[in-house]
Amino acid sequence: MFTAVIITVAVVVVAAALFAGLGRGGGERGLKRRFGPEYDRAVTRHDGDTKAAERELGERVKRHGSLEEQPLPHEAREQYVAQWAGIQKQFVDSPQKAVTEADALLARLAKDRGFPDGEQFEEQAAAISVHHADHVEGYLRVHTVARGQGDTEEMREAMVEARGLFDALITEQPADSGRHRQQSPDDHRHTPWTRSRHHTKGSDTR
Repeated sequence: MFTAVIITVAVVVVAAALFAGLGRGGGERGLKRRFGPEYDRAVTRHDGDTKAAERELGERVKRHGSLEEQPLPHEAREQYVAQWAGIQKQFVDSPQKAVTEADALLARLAKDRGFPDGEQFEEQAAAISVHHADHVEGYLRVHTVARGQGDTEEMREAMVEARGLFDALITEQPADSGRHRQQSPDDHRHTPWTRSRHHTKGSDTR
């Protein structure tokens, strides 16, 4: 009887150790899979210290992983689409004003979808990275250039990247029926980015 108890305890301890080991490996793979490029950026921010980067990302998941994105009323979606289209057109003549307005619009849109208030940018961006890791870099870039830290070409590139997050926040709706997806942000055929690039260069020489 006593021997059987000892054997059972030993088996439990070994199993727990193996599970813990697998959990650590699975956790790392899970973070890489979840955050994608953001995982590599976190490692870079921590000077190559993967453990520190994983702790940071793990904390983000703990804080924001249970966040449930809220649907937007159809009218609000239409308003955001129209506002974004206006910002894109404005970029041709006033790129700095356009990126500033794009930054503010994304903050409002994210808040309306249930993310932290844009007044706490770092926290909002962290939450977005948990749920839209592929697009958070565009938000970070447009937020940076909106504060005058970039030339016209950098602003254009930031706007292009930020468009990815805008599309995701507008079109990825909980229980989205798909009825209005074709009306989400103005069709790529009508985006003025190719024309904007040439026009912007011309405006720089005026």
